[in-house]
Amino acid sequence: MAFNWSVFKTRALTAIVFVAVMLAGLLWNKWSFFILFSIIHFGCWWEYLKLTEKIYSTSIHINAKLGFMLAGYGLMLWFCKDNYHIAGYSLSENFSMPVSGAGFLLLIIGIFLTNPVHLHAFGMGLLGLLYISLSWGLMMDLTGFIDAFFSGSDIVFSVGGFKYFFVIIPIVIIATIWINDTMAYIVGSLIGKTPLSKISPKKTWEGTIGGIILAIVVAGLLAKFLIPLQYHLPGFVLEIDSYHWFVIAAIAAVAGTFGDLLESKLKRMAGVKDSGQIMPGHGGFMDRFDSLLLATPAVWLYVYLFMR
Repeated sequence: MAFNWSVFKTRALTAIVFVAVMLAGLLWNKWSFFILFSIIHFGCWWEYLKLTEKIYSTSIHINAKLGFMLAGYGLMLWFCKDNYHIAGYSLSENFSMPVSGAGFLLLIIGIFLTNPVHLHAFGMGLLGLLYISLSWGLMMDLTGFIDAFFSGSDIVFSVGGFKYFFVIIPIVIIATIWINDTMAYIVGSLIGKTPLSKISPKKTWEGTIGGIILAIVVAGLLAKFLIPLQYHLPGFVLEIDSYHWFVIAAIAAVAGTFGDLLESKLKRMAGVKDSGQIMPGHGGFMDRFDSLLLATPAVWLYVYLFMR
């Protein structure tokens, strides 16, 4: 596969804008993080349901679509735990159930207004609660992992004035995915010869393996040298072994590759090239965050099994 400079420049320019928006949302404060992933949540859902309609050649009533989105959003809110409050009310304890309840009510109404009802399409919609909402819920939960250790402490991790210890793990995951995608594209363009899968013909084994290896090395080293390994808290010292960052990078890179292939399969079934057109050269929400949808739960499982 010949290296296409025109495509690369288009992708690079739009990626700069994308990165700027992402960094602002990730690092400004916890509410910008929440708003960012709320937008991503609804954007992914909208495109996922459009793909579902194309796959099954059917139409899902707007009430049902909103129902799926709100039911899933309630699930995402539940994972916010005690980290987010509005006027003293917890998003998790006070808002998650009502939002999900309203969503399921709209879903039921939408089903009655849909004629005929395509059971497979609605079944795929229910799977979206796990594929999309659970993943972003676990992303929100990861923001509370290290944050929990700092309760009542004035110890923070800051670079350039940004205090963002609460998003250390999400940032490592996202950085790994970005590095993996970029390196896989470059390596595959330069030396890729062996197709990885019929699902995504442009991907090669050389690019995939090269991207994963470089992502693990670069993301792991950046995390090791930029993130403190010891946090002196009242009464004890929290230590995070540096090897965890390399393991997280490895899990994110591998799971992210499968996430990319899964979304490619959905697009292939739907007969479309991109899930949306929000970013020139990059497609839609799901095109940008497909890797994170599988990498997040995989990393979450490792964190809660081996880093607690």
